[in-house]
Amino acid sequence: MALTRRRRQRLVRLAVYVSTIAFVAIIGSVADWRRIQRVVFDVDIAKSMWPDVIMVAAKNTVILTTFGFIGGLTLGLLLALMRLSTFRMYRWMAGVYIDVFRSVPAIIALLAIGQGLPIAKLVKWPKDLPLVGDNIGGVVALSIVAGAYIAETIRAGIQAVPSGQVEAARSLGMSPWQTNRLIVLPQAFRIMIPPLTNELVLLIKDTSLVAIALGSTQDSQDLAKFARDVASDTFNLTPYTVAAVAYIALTIPLIRLTGLLERRASGARR
Repeated sequence: MALTRRRRQRLVRLAVYVSTIAFVAIIGSVADWRRIQRVVFDVDIAKSMWPDVIMVAAKNTVILTTFGFIGGLTLGLLLALMRLSTFRMYRWMAGVYIDVFRSVPAIIALLAIGQGLPIAKLVKWPKDLPLVGDNIGGVVALSIVAGAYIAETIRAGIQAVPSGQVEAARSLGMSPWQTNRLIVLPQAFRIMIPPLTNELVLLIKDTSLVAIALGSTQDSQDLAKFARDVASDTFNLTPYTVAAVAYIALTIPLIRLTGLLERRASGARR
């Protein structure tokens, strides 16, 4: 008797489930879980990382992310408005900036901005600034890189606002500046909240590049640098596990928030 298509699909799905469970069972039976636990998550090493992992490393990661995002959002808004300007020179300048910094790897941009500019004596990053401390070079570099990506998000959000809204505002006598400030941008930012939240999540992970590109002091270590230093002293993977958990604790709420905002935006559009 020939099997129906649905029954064949069920048999294939069952075979996949059984083979997966069998594979996991085999791996679980042959693995040395006690040794894996010592190498991947040694409780004593994890305890030795506290409270520095929160008071220093996580704090610096949050500082880099927060100020980098604020700077990137400000720069991205300016670039987006230039990209949509009626002046060709503004459009050209913004387009070149966005294309360059979206094409160049972030670590190259961090090296050029954070190290290259001071070496060339074009700028000298100040030290011990309030809140930012010694992270100003990294904050500026992250802002410049993030601004290129955020600009495209903002541009897309502005262009998603119905043109009839703009025409209605202009018919009421509003200037282009008033139309953008009172009509276009408030609606555009509601559309842009989910992708901007996603950019924030990406920026949290990009902060790990700052210490690689620019180095760090004992007081300016981020999570990745802190974990790498402890791992080199202990010859153990536990510091990376602890850092991964800290990154997850920072990003998962934002990821869930992004999903919630996307569902609300979809419902509002319907």
